[in-house]
Amino acid sequence: MLKNLKISVSDSLYLKDPESSELGRKIIGSGILLIDRIGFEKFTFKKLGVEIQSNESSIYRYFENKHKFLLYITSWFWGWKEYQLTFATYGIDGASEKLLKAVEVMAHPVEEDIRFRHINEVALNNIIINESSKSYLTKKVDEENQHGHFMLYKRLVKRIRDMIIEVDESYAYPYSLATTLIDGALHQHFVSKHFKSITDCNDQITPSEFFKNMISTLLNMNYGKE
Repeated sequence: MLKNLKISVSDSLYLKDPESSELGRKIIGSGILLIDRIGFEKFTFKKLGVEIQSNESSIYRYFENKHKFLLYITSWFWGWKEYQLTFATYGIDGASEKLLKAVEVMAHPVEEDIRFRHINEVALNNIIINESSKSYLTKKVDEENQHGHFMLYKRLVKRIRDMIIEVDESYAYPYSLATTLIDGALHQHFVSKHFKSITDCNDQITPSEFFKNMISTLLNMNYGKE
């Protein structure tokens, strides 16, 4: 099962499935590394073509434009995170223990996953932290949402929301807390690197510890009280 594992991304994000060919996988892997290196603003399919020693036109056979490419790799990341969450919490019976494990999955630094050799998850995580807001802070976000472009992100939110309700079904804001955990973890990693004076997270206090403390306090859990 693990050998044949594939993260399923909405087919509305590509013209041809990049996972269906060696060139497609090369486009994804090299594109992630290039965006991580030069930033999304400077990223072009022409530059990516040079990186993979292929014509720019060959990339356009897979993706309509670079915005769709960013949406694709962002969606893939959330699908991968959902897989990690499911795998890490499988077999955990206690609701509180399961939720705290979910916090770890979302907030801990990312490591490379050998199951997906064509994707550098560390570089992709950097893109998610620094660039992913550019995938939805657009005039077309509502239209793209209707087309299912953010399905994997929303599904991940719902999974964590369900875990929160399992801990405390009386808590009034489970969706808001779930999105705060997911997006806030990314933000804390960003500010702890670039704006160290406005966060308590550092080499000793990780975003994971912060969010475990916050969620445990809100839901009256026992984490850190013993």
